[in-house]
Amino acid sequence: MRFQTPLVPARLIRRYKRFLADVRLEDGPAAGTELTAHCANPGSMLGLADPGMRIWLEPNDDPRKKLSHGWRLVDHENGHFTGVDTSVPNRALKEALLARSVPDLADYAEILPEQRYAEKSRIDFLLRDPARADFYVEVKAVTLSRAPGLAEFPDSVTQRGARHMADLAAMARAGHRAMVIFLVQRTDAGRVTLAADLDPAYAAAFRAATAQGVEILCLSTCITPEEITIGPPLPFDC
Repeated sequence: MRFQTPLVPARLIRRYKRFLADVRLEDGPAAGTELTAHCANPGSMLGLADPGMRIWLEPNDDPRKKLSHGWRLVDHENGHFTGVDTSVPNRALKEALLARSVPDLADYAEILPEQRYAEKSRIDFLLRDPARADFYVEVKAVTLSRAPGLAEFPDSVTQRGARHMADLAAMARAGHRAMVIFLVQRTDAGRVTLAADLDPAYAAAFRAATAQGVEILCLSTCITPEEITIGPPLPFDC
C-alpha cells in the first residue's frame, strides 16, 4: 500500500486528545514550521508518542479535512519504522488478499470487507467460497513493543477487542472458520504475544476463543516512507 502523497519528516512536540499531535516540520522550505496533525490511532501509543521523536507526516489538500497533515510513521532512527495509522492494516491486507499473496487466505472466491455479523459487530473480512465454510477474519493493528524484538497486543484496555474475540468464537462454534490476524506495524519485531498485564480481560477472551477453534495468524510488514506492504508470518508466543 503506497502512501497517496510523499511523506515529510517532522519532530513530535506532543500528542493530545488521542487524535491530535503538535509537530515541527524538519525539511524543505517549511522547516521549523509548527502545525497540528491528525493522529489516526485511538490507542495509548505507548512508547511511540514521546516528545522529540522523529515522525513522518502525509500532507493532504483535501478541503473537507480540517488538518493538512496526517501522522503515519515513527522513525526509530536506526533503520526501523512503526506505522501508527490503525486504518492501514485493513487496507494493506485487502491489497494482499486481492493479490492472493497470503497463503492461508488465498483460496476463497469472494472477499467481502466490513460485513455485519453477530449482534452488533462488523467483521473486517468475510471470505466465501462454494467449496468451503465461510471464513471470518478480524485484523488487529499491533504497534506496542516493550522488549527487543517482541510485539504485543493490545497497548491499552480494549473492551471492543474482547467482544470481537467472543464473536469469533461464536462463529467457530457454528462451524465456520474464524481467525484473528495480528498485523505488526513494526519492522523491529520478530515475535508477537499478548500484553496480558495491560488488559487481562482481552487476554482471557482471546484464550477462550482460541480454545474454541479461533485461529491465529501474525503477519509482519515492510515499512518505508513510501509504502507499507505485508511481509512474512511471525511466530506467536502463547
